[in-house]
Amino acid sequence: MNVTLPEKEGIKKGQIIIYSVIILVCIICVIVAFYVQFYARIDLAGLVGMGEESSYGNKTEEEQVNLETNFAQLFTNSLNNYNGENDNKKKEQDKNLVYTEYQKKESKLNSYNLEVNIPLINVDNEIVENYNKEIQDTFQTLSENVLKSENQNIIYTVDYVANVQDGILSLMIRSNLKQGANAQKVIIQTYNYDLRNNKEITLNEVLRIEKLDENNVQNIINNKIKTEQDKAEDLQSLGYNIYSRDVDSDIYKLEKSTEFYLTPNALYIIYAYGNATNTSEMDIVVL
Repeated sequence: MNVTLPEKEGIKKGQIIIYSVIILVCIICVIVAFYVQFYARIDLAGLVGMGEESSYGNKTEEEQVNLETNFAQLFTNSLNNYNGENDNKKKEQDKNLVYTEYQKKESKLNSYNLEVNIPLINVDNEIVENYNKEIQDTFQTLSENVLKSENQNIIYTVDYVANVQDGILSLMIRSNLKQGANAQKVIIQTYNYDLRNNKEITLNEVLRIEKLDENNVQNIINNKIKTEQDKAEDLQSLGYNIYSRDVDSDIYKLEKSTEFYLTPNALYIIYAYGNATNTSEMDIVVL
């Protein structure tokens, strides 16, 4: 007797396609999650066309002027816009990510008037350790020397502000030195650190993260410096002593622009000429 066994039901072609698509999607999700976690910053909402419009690079002239005019009000000696997300990077868990490490307010008749708030970046990393050493060498050492001075009529102040935006820790320090009849000297130094990837971050990298066209930003900088130099030349023609800018200098190139500060609603690019000479002049480009 011949017995006929029932044929095994095969997997339909449509089911194979569905399962393949599901597996492929899962693989892509795993790869994207891994890449975002360890190597890159991807705005997933932006990838699917749902991202909000960037707050950088689209300000009106009035908004730019207002932000530049109120630049001095940024310095609150505090850390802003921080939700504790990177507390695992701290060196001292009981302190803030950036805090005032050296504070002194003291005056002596005819000798000095000093008020300083000098920050420390509380991140356990060799790059940050070098930042903190530079901050100490630049600002705290001078403070201690001022306190030893006699009959030099020195006014010295230091303040700062810090912010965390898109995983970037941005710290900006300002010092103001007036000694006797010498010209006032204003120094601004910034430190920008990528908390996600544990590395120093450049202005060009920030522009790419915030989706700003580098050529457009370079043109904005060039126009700003030319405008300020034209104003200076007008004042010079009236007999005023002015700070003259070399509009063709490499210091205005993006890759040479090292002083910048990132907030939730503005990117400040700062050219503080007091960093290299005795002047309080500076140019600020606000995006």
